[in-house]
Amino acid sequence: MPLTTPDISLELAQSVLAAAIDKAITIDTKMDIAVVDAGANLKAFARMDGAWLGSIDIAIKKAKTARFFDMPTGEIGKLSQPAGPLYNIEHSNNGLITFPGGVPLKDANGAIIGAIGVSGSSVENDHAVAEAGAAAAR
Repeated sequence: MPLTTPDISLELAQSVLAAAIDKAITIDTKMDIAVVDAGANLKAFARMDGAWLGSIDIAIKKAKTARFFDMPTGEIGKLSQPAGPLYNIEHSNNGLITFPGGVPLKDANGAIIGAIGVSGSSVENDHAVAEAGAAAAR
């Protein structure tokens, strides 16, 4: 029997991106926002006018990190502290980001279909914008 993996469509990835942009506007911040598919490949991206150039790579890595481990990047960060079970994991996979702003994307059935990564403000704002985008996937 062939394996099938649920995946995010371009249309849904763009909806996730739009919801995240709306949240960023609401909280008056400029963000770089990346959406990856089930294989952790970049599917959609936006750099809001005035968002930091350095946050482009961070947003993409947050999305990939959330998908690689199917958990929010902030949770991985808690596990990767000194003496933690995942200490130094951020050095794997060509560099991970282990602070808040990356969230797995789940469909209405709870299947992981990708992830969103957001960077450009405080980690609290990054996470809030990522969560707003993730809500649009359900």
